[in-house]
Amino acid sequence: QVQVVESGGGLVQAGGSLRLSCVASGSINSINAMGWYRQAPGKQRDFVADINSGGGTNYADSVKGRFSISRDNTKNTVYLQMNNLKPEDTAVYYCNADLRTSWGYRSTYWGQGTQVTVSS
Repeated sequence: QVQVVESGGGLVQAGGSLRLSCVASGSINSINAMGWYRQAPGKQRDFVADINSGGGTNYADSVKGRFSISRDNTKNTVYLQMNNLKPEDTAVYYCNADLRTSWGYRSTYWGQGTQVTVSS
């Protein structure tokens, strides 16, 4: 069994900051990339940022310069530091992990999401 669990969401005023965390646990052999997506009400799920095992990162244009992704490989954890938040950042934020299980199966696992609400 593999679990991916996000935390750190909440309500913040525009211009504020939040830090999301995501932990992958269970029968994991190795983790390749970990990433964040978000889904606003009535919209599709969109890419936010990801980070590979070597620390290489990618960001959506809408969050460049405001969000920063990092990971702690010893804890199978990825973080998303979100600064200068805007109302349009309001969404459910989902974490995913591209990993190989202890029995050799490779797949992408998703968390249940954490709500981020930015008030104007």
